[in-house]
Amino acid sequence: MTPPPTGREGQDRGWLWRVWLLVAVFAAVSLARSAQVGIGFKDPGGEILRSRIALSLAIFVGVLLDAAVRTPRPGWSVRAAWSTLWERWTGRRLSLALGGLLAYHCVYFCYHNLKSWDVFRAPRDQMLESWDHWLFLGHSPAVLLHDLLGQHIAAYVLMVIYESFPTLASVSFVAALALAPRIKEGYVFIASMLWVWILGVASYYLVPSLGPFDAAPGDFSGLPRTMIQDTQARYLAQRDHLLAHPHAADAFAQISAFASLHVAVTTATLLMARYYGLRRTARALTVFLVGTVLATIYLGWHFAVDDLAGLVIAFGSVRLGRWMIHPPRRADGRLTTPVVPLRSAADRPGPAPGPARV
Repeated sequence: MTPPPTGREGQDRGWLWRVWLLVAVFAAVSLARSAQVGIGFKDPGGEILRSRIALSLAIFVGVLLDAAVRTPRPGWSVRAAWSTLWERWTGRRLSLALGGLLAYHCVYFCYHNLKSWDVFRAPRDQMLESWDHWLFLGHSPAVLLHDLLGQHIAAYVLMVIYESFPTLASVSFVAALALAPRIKEGYVFIASMLWVWILGVASYYLVPSLGPFDAAPGDFSGLPRTMIQDTQARYLAQRDHLLAHPHAADAFAQISAFASLHVAVTTATLLMARYYGLRRTARALTVFLVGTVLATIYLGWHFAVDDLAGLVIAFGSVRLGRWMIHPPRRADGRLTTPVVPLRSAADRPGPAPGPARV
């Protein structure tokens, strides 16, 4: 049974207020930018907000089926699994979980609109390209990878890795809320991801860019034609359309290179897997992260410095997320932040777990 919170832990709800304060401040910044550019918030085709919320709810319902796994095998029945589900998912826990999903999607929606409006700032790809060449002694890291890995099979393998990212991003934060023994620990992931999107869009405004595929298209002319080039062309067309017709209902851009949030989100997910004590998951994510870094450079989405910036954002976001939910407090003269494994006694074989606590 998950032990109930006691003392200060049981009374403290400041972590929840801090999460929603962050959401409110970011929404206010987004509204200010909207007023500055004279363009309202958009959700073209419902792809940024409505469909994402629907997908998250579908994944959440699916993950709730873990009650079937938590129910002891001897005497397992649908009725016993249903009982386990209701014991774990009290009204309080369910409302907090759904609130966490709402907070995430509010920030994600604002992030995408801010990212769209970043196209009104001049790109600085030449500066990023020069940094890459300095780091790699005058060479393009993408060309070096093409020479090392070839430009056929590797292109398709790295394309699959790159295109797997939306699935990782969609499932990970929902799973954290649904599977954490205490919902408060699920919020550590949510808070960390909020910071990833916030710091990520700040980096877009700090250094506006389109990516190596636009700055140095010749470096990628030897790659086979795949959905990657089609997506890149579509993103450039979206940018041109927004610049030409900023108030059109379908004018919305999705292109920014610095920093790489593919790398940032994947790294943050890896760090959170380690935080939750999921060693096998962390090892798998380490391999996936290496593949993602290679894919972003090889396919021309990002400069190498974009990926480095993504790593910095991930580490900073996870630290900020943990501090928001578990502010460092003095214990025995030292500052401590608890680390709570995702797999607790409630996840191991044995008696059915009791009601979950916040």
